[in-house]
Amino acid sequence: MTDVSTSLSWRKMAAPVGAVVSGLDVRTIDNDVWSELDALFVEHHVLVFPEQELSAADQIAFASRWGSLVRHPYAGMEEHAEIIELRNKGRRRDVNQHWHSDMTYEHKPPKLTMLYALEAPEFGGDTAFANQELAYASLSAGLRAMVDNLAAHHSAAGLAQLYREDPAQAPRADHPLVRTHDQSRRRSLYLCRAFTERFVGWTKDESRPLMEYLFHHSVRPEYQARHSWSVGDLVMWDNRCLLHFAVHDHGDEPRTIYRLQVEGESPA
Repeated sequence: MTDVSTSLSWRKMAAPVGAVVSGLDVRTIDNDVWSELDALFVEHHVLVFPEQELSAADQIAFASRWGSLVRHPYAGMEEHAEIIELRNKGRRRDVNQHWHSDMTYEHKPPKLTMLYALEAPEFGGDTAFANQELAYASLSAGLRAMVDNLAAHHSAAGLAQLYREDPAQAPRADHPLVRTHDQSRRRSLYLCRAFTERFVGWTKDESRPLMEYLFHHSVRPEYQARHSWSVGDLVMWDNRCLLHFAVHDHGDEPRTIYRLQVEGESPA
């Protein structure tokens, strides 16, 4: 990766991924600043904006600069259907404690997810990220040749059961196992244990050995970074080339976050 030329004040979050943008009120940016932010986002995949003071409408307005918002199939606030309010529910009820890219079961999965922290624990409750461009690039030439020609079947059936919906009616989609970022044109692995069921044209039993290898490979420590939350943090990440994990190590301390997503292109 190369650093982006910009007038913004920012620093790297970690070696594998991320940039922290300081001194910026996201409610006041103009088109020129947005263009700089978009270039920084494409290059570093995670942007962190500390010390924001946002209403739900403010968050929606900022996210909408990147495109149309997409609703989650099973959740949304009554007054703002595009936003999911994530509240700490105790370890046993935390459905996001796994590596995943959001809503890969949709034909057009979100290109980005944006979270805003209203409450944060004193310690813990981090969000971890894993860079799938690095995961793909580190595969052997032989394995890259194989995965380049595979597609995977993604399903929300398990998620539907958690929300007590009919799994037979859950969204499903087939996507390339390796996708090309529609802006940077870089390649990345595109699968996750949460939603990827099998390779297209393969049975689940046939798929399992290679899928298990890729699940473990894709989240090796050298591809990872973590964000520790503070109240007022606004964080956005690129679902086209990242996996993320909500680390639930903070017991029952309050953690309240507003989440929304921006629609992306069909993976190719």
